[in-house]
Amino acid sequence: MIELKQVKKTYFRGNENLHILKDVSLAVGAGEFVAIVGPSGSGKSTLMNMIGLLDIPTSGSYSLNGIATEKMKGDELAGLRNRKIGFIFQQFNLLPRLSAIENVELPMIYAGFGKKERRTKAQQTLELLGMGQRSHHRPSELSGGQQQRVAVARALAIGPSLLLADEPTGALDSRTGQEVLELMLHLNEMGNTIVLITHDLHIAEHAKRIVTIRDGSIVSDVDNKPQRRQVEAVEANV
Repeated sequence: MIELKQVKKTYFRGNENLHILKDVSLAVGAGEFVAIVGPSGSGKSTLMNMIGLLDIPTSGSYSLNGIATEKMKGDELAGLRNRKIGFIFQQFNLLPRLSAIENVELPMIYAGFGKKERRTKAQQTLELLGMGQRSHHRPSELSGGQQQRVAVARALAIGPSLLLADEPTGALDSRTGQEVLELMLHLNEMGNTIVLITHDLHIAEHAKRIVTIRDGSIVSDVDNKPQRRQVEAVEANV
């Protein structure tokens, strides 16, 4: 699904060249759950922007679902991004004046869905994530975890090939963050491809594969057995 080959990203500032990504090659197959982890300044945010079609490489190639993207212009990238990628952000990025269901409908408006289809699909997606009874609440009337569920529903609404999650638990307390990570594991088990960007190894350990980036280069790429809460064991001890 995702294939980056020898991707470089260099920013030119006066007489100085800043090499942010250095010959990065990475492949992610359909149905995988991959965490990309690295400290601040490692290049992980730039790599996320590449994968999310928010930026283009200085050199190298990137294909999404077999579609070569490195020579695409802004409108072409935006069109492909809107059709193929669902974004989940740390700060939710919900519009405060819109209800939950209206927020979920937004990407479908840009994708050209009809009004009736948008409303039906948005409601179904909210119900899938346990938010059906809150569909007409505004973000200010929802908890942080509920807002993130709405944001996940918005990302899922267009049926994207890829869910790209940027520090999705960063604005949540630890318990609510754990619930969101469990939700992402569940979505992956349903067949969704997920790439999670984080600086926190504990968060990354919920993914099934961990890619570590440092100083603009991938330094490790390992399979992982995801951490899961032992819910039944905890309940049995209560």
